[in-house]
Amino acid sequence: MKISDILSTGKVTVSCELFPPKHGSGLAGAQNIVRQTAGLRPSFISITYGAGGGTSEHTVSLANEAQKQGVTALAHLTCVSSDRKTIKEVLSKLSAANIENILALRGDIPEGKPFPTDAQYRHACDLMKEIKSFSMESNSGSFCIGGACYPEGHPESESIEKDIESLKIKVDCGCSFLTTQMFFDNNILYNFLYRLLHHKIDVPVIAGIMPVTDGRQIARICKISGTVLPPRFRAIVDKFSGDSAAMTQAGIAYATDQIIDLIANDVRNIHIYTMNKPDIAGKIMDNLSEIFIP
Repeated sequence: MKISDILSTGKVTVSCELFPPKHGSGLAGAQNIVRQTAGLRPSFISITYGAGGGTSEHTVSLANEAQKQGVTALAHLTCVSSDRKTIKEVLSKLSAANIENILALRGDIPEGKPFPTDAQYRHACDLMKEIKSFSMESNSGSFCIGGACYPEGHPESESIEKDIESLKIKVDCGCSFLTTQMFFDNNILYNFLYRLLHHKIDVPVIAGIMPVTDGRQIARICKISGTVLPPRFRAIVDKFSGDSAAMTQAGIAYATDQIIDLIANDVRNIHIYTMNKPDIAGKIMDNLSEIFIP
């Protein structure tokens, strides 16, 4: 099923993100995590893609496993470190596995390295064009294409306005929905959604929520995404990060509170960055048992 169809129902959706194991290890364990997560009956499961395509085989395999469990799969695909031949090979594998949904991403530049001068794809929109072209050439049916967005602005963008202009280009290139980077202050998302409407970007936006259950995650999260930590959240981390059980409980409670507030304010589509912890996602789902009904 295409995610654009799932999002068009007007119902509350809750999806989960998983990541594949490092190349050559842990596939059986990752498949078990997919099965456990599928048992929660999320609206769909997304599977990330390793830098340079190192885990591309696992991405296709795990996305296929999700669909075997009766849950729609969204396969991530990054392009900055790939050539056209590699991208077309991955698209062929996804098509053969009947995976209809792709989250098209540029991908991160390795820390400390310049943007590759020989890159065949410089932006996510270049990949989106390639995906659409592949669908037309292969006659195998079209992919539903999603993209990423940053409510606080992409760390590499010179301004939020420029970043939103880039999002408009993605939508014009065939992006059917957007998934946000994690955020911890809902007011940031509400302001971002208003800006999107002002720029006539009206595709569905899925709110990305990260349940932080380990205080040591915070520094890395902020460094990678540029995410701002509101005082309320920072106080929770300062208070409970030394106690694993307490931090887990507090992180689940904070994420649940964020999600309930979002849904109450008509943000119906939620994406949980599970960090491959189906038990954490399950507790959040339990807290939403009368709000999200699969």
